[in-house]
Amino acid sequence: MPQHVLSGKDAPQPMVGRKYPKDWTRRRSLVFTAFKIPAMAPDLSSNRAVKMLNAAAEGKYGVLGVVSYNLETIVACIRAAEAKSSPLQILLFPWALKYSPLLVDLAAHAARSAKVPITVHMDHAQEAEIIKQASQIVAEDGTPAFDSIMVDMSHYEKEENLSKTKELVALCHQRGIATEAEPGRIEGGEDGVQDTAELEGMMTTAEEVDEFVATGIDFLAPAFGNMHGDYHGVHNIRLDYDRLQAVQNKARGRVQLVLHGTNEFPPDIMKKCIDRGVTRVNVNKVVLSEYNAYVAENTHKVPLTQLMETGTKLIQEACERWMDNIGSSGKA
Repeated sequence: MPQHVLSGKDAPQPMVGRKYPKDWTRRRSLVFTAFKIPAMAPDLSSNRAVKMLNAAAEGKYGVLGVVSYNLETIVACIRAAEAKSSPLQILLFPWALKYSPLLVDLAAHAARSAKVPITVHMDHAQEAEIIKQASQIVAEDGTPAFDSIMVDMSHYEKEENLSKTKELVALCHQRGIATEAEPGRIEGGEDGVQDTAELEGMMTTAEEVDEFVATGIDFLAPAFGNMHGDYHGVHNIRLDYDRLQAVQNKARGRVQLVLHGTNEFPPDIMKKCIDRGVTRVNVNKVVLSEYNAYVAENTHKVPLTQLMETGTKLIQEACERWMDNIGSSGKA
């Protein structure tokens, strides 16, 4: 069938040299404003950290997020995950990036070489430049080295926290990186994190959940009596479980909850938190204390190789115990 050919005034006119009304720009702006199509939210459903914590929420178990300062910790927690067939997240503080990007490369390579699902998370990234730098690091397989980044603007007042969080979440999402934020402010400080101990802690409210979910975050770290650093005895751990439950009721189905400040937590407290919606459980001293004590006692007394091997074994054993305690063993 012959095609209909437009000619004369019906033919499409070339764009070059076409004259527009003087107010065309304003009129076009009004048209696009009136019929603006909302931007599509980035699809992070295939992000490894998102998949891992969604599975934990569905299965009602916790996933260890192991704060890692060195080779021994990374090797130990991966060995534990493989031995227990457990998912795992390796946590690096911004200190790691400042110390040496090689530590990030090590964690990213080790996670991708493991026999079980393991992700790499930057925890407590408190500066925009650090977040931008971390988001640009690429692993050997071409994916971002960090599967997730905590956009921690909790040292700002709430409105500025929300504004900065929204901007940096968008940047991370463009690169396929999941994000975490902290509504309120968890008290205390931790080795490798910018010291904010002088700032007053602020409990997370259920109402704040909506405000932070609106920034686009994937994970939420509530403040409900937990604190970074030491509690100086289990009797000093005073958690507001009702507040945690209220936060979970608001967050359910939209973002996953992650637990900070677990030094000295016994298994029953961890379980109570998981029962109220926590998915990732950040651990530092609960898996590193025996290692730290062994190194302090045996440095200069045994060969360095023995110090590393025994230290690694102690961390692995602690991780395996906690994988059993929080229910992730066999879930890989």
